[in-house]
Amino acid sequence: MTTGKINVSVENIFPLIKKFLYSDHEIFLRELVSNGTDATLKLKHLISIGEAKVEYGNPVIEIKVDKEGKKIHIIDQGLGMTADEVEKYINQVAFSGAEEFLDKYKDSAKDSGIIGHFGLGFYSAFMVAEKVEIITKSYKDEPAAHWTCDGSPEFTLEQADKTSRGTEIILHVAEDSLEFLEDSKISGLLNKYNKFMPIPIKFGTRTETLPKPEDAPEDYVNETFEVDNIINNPNPAWTKQPTELSDEDYKNFYRELYPMQFEEPLFNIHLNVDYPFNLTGILYFPKLGTDMQIQKDKIQLYQNQVYVTDNVEGIVPEFLTMLKGVIDSPDIPLNVSRSGLQADGAVKKISNYITRKVADKLKALFNENRADFEAKWNDIKIVLEYGMLSEDKFYEKAGAFVLYPTVDDTYFTLEELKEKLKENQTDKDGKLVVLYAGNKDAQHSYIESAKEKGYEVLLLDSPIISHLIQKIEGDNKEVTFVRVDSDHVDNLIKKDENTISKLSDEEKETLKTSLEAYIPKAYSVQLEAMDSQAAPFIITQPEFMRRMKEMSQSGGGGMFGMGNMPEMYNLVVNTNSDLAANILNTEDKTHQEHLVKQALDLAKLSQNLLKGEALTAFVKRSFEMIK
Repeated sequence: MTTGKINVSVENIFPLIKKFLYSDHEIFLRELVSNGTDATLKLKHLISIGEAKVEYGNPVIEIKVDKEGKKIHIIDQGLGMTADEVEKYINQVAFSGAEEFLDKYKDSAKDSGIIGHFGLGFYSAFMVAEKVEIITKSYKDEPAAHWTCDGSPEFTLEQADKTSRGTEIILHVAEDSLEFLEDSKISGLLNKYNKFMPIPIKFGTRTETLPKPEDAPEDYVNETFEVDNIINNPNPAWTKQPTELSDEDYKNFYRELYPMQFEEPLFNIHLNVDYPFNLTGILYFPKLGTDMQIQKDKIQLYQNQVYVTDNVEGIVPEFLTMLKGVIDSPDIPLNVSRSGLQADGAVKKISNYITRKVADKLKALFNENRADFEAKWNDIKIVLEYGMLSEDKFYEKAGAFVLYPTVDDTYFTLEELKEKLKENQTDKDGKLVVLYAGNKDAQHSYIESAKEKGYEVLLLDSPIISHLIQKIEGDNKEVTFVRVDSDHVDNLIKKDENTISKLSDEEKETLKTSLEAYIPKAYSVQLEAMDSQAAPFIITQPEFMRRMKEMSQSGGGGMFGMGNMPEMYNLVVNTNSDLAANILNTEDKTHQEHLVKQALDLAKLSQNLLKGEALTAFVKRSFEMIK
């Protein structure tokens, strides 16, 4: 029997590991099962190259819980270790980076990736165990070894009578970690971290029942039998080639990833690259609509089929974090903080690759079946519009597939839109004016007025649309976007022709003075000569002010505090309307005020601005008029 002291300069590292990593102490199971998986895959490789002359068989990793004995067993059938290898790999190599680990992570050692990075994966066992045993038999023809450590730097190493190849780790669970002796807890952790590991993982047994034969008698009793309970899928969809998978396979894997997600995804993007880095994965576009809220089911990051995190910021471009799915890469450095991760060269390349791959897939879907792409547009647009704003590389490619729908459900790309509108919606200065609505119902009357002129009106209702059209205008100097309720229809697209006013300049000045006596300060009165059949009072919101306010409210906009500014409106009064003449010519000031307020309330009603007490008073006043 050998005794000795673990080669570590820090006198007692185990309490420090436990203290620093305590918030993530559940990962001990992930680390130990991962070690068993590595040992099994290494054996498979050695057999394949002829270095190990043994039968591989059908190895599994088995987890056993002994609640009474307060022990957890993790058993693999991998390559095992000799006594010399235990001495080398457990007592020395594991702590080669211990001091660096303590120094670097004394403030932030809760990052679950650091254990494996510093060779401390096995020692995560001491986060939950007061004593750890290793009983191991190498595939080589050498005696088995039994290593024991009680959490101090002291260990014992002696010969064991184990005859089967592989390693068994026994955790004597500490009093403050007894929760890990519950089957439900272990099952939950295996399902979280090891659901897709490449070696079958056994945890207990389950009962299966043979189907009843067709010719069985009525008193036939179905035969039941116990089978191993394999908790993982060793060959998940992302490890296969796209040619091996059907649409149904992709949908089934989505259900496997998110069993509580009842809506099917719209489509998926299969990632597969081996140079200049290794990355595989499947991303799914869920139905999003205009919802920019953080999703409950996030993209999951794996490293060699071992779950690491669902915090993929920096690895996945920000706009794609609204998607769902899996990314697996051995090349992502997990041992650094998020800010370091984003600055890492390999990570930036991965992020750029994912951006390009998504853009290429969207272009292909658009080209292959445009009608289907249009049908899904409202469910995916928020991701794509956000991508155009946040990723220049995505913006460059987006022109080929990003759509601009009209209020009549016709879809155009930007280039198609320019071609469609140039004849009828170019103003006197040669600028192409793109009219749009944010709400088809609230802006119905304005939309109808524009359509009567033969204008196309887009329906752009995303919460970030003001930011996006600002960017598009910046890159397309000949194009301007104007919301359909921002001015009277004749002023939306300025042409050379002018309508002559029935009122003289002096009469207009008198009318404006009369109106301003009754109109609230929030409204700027503008007199316009329009068709005599047009509405006498129209409320509009200046495009620039409204857009800046919306941008400020949804982040950005460049003007401090605009999100808190009160709403500003223009009241456009048609000087050629009969009502304008009546207001001007009435000498009864009470009647004049009554006409102005009733007309203003009608205009406010059309903009959904009449609410509460003002709406109640308007309804009462209107009923009085028709008695």
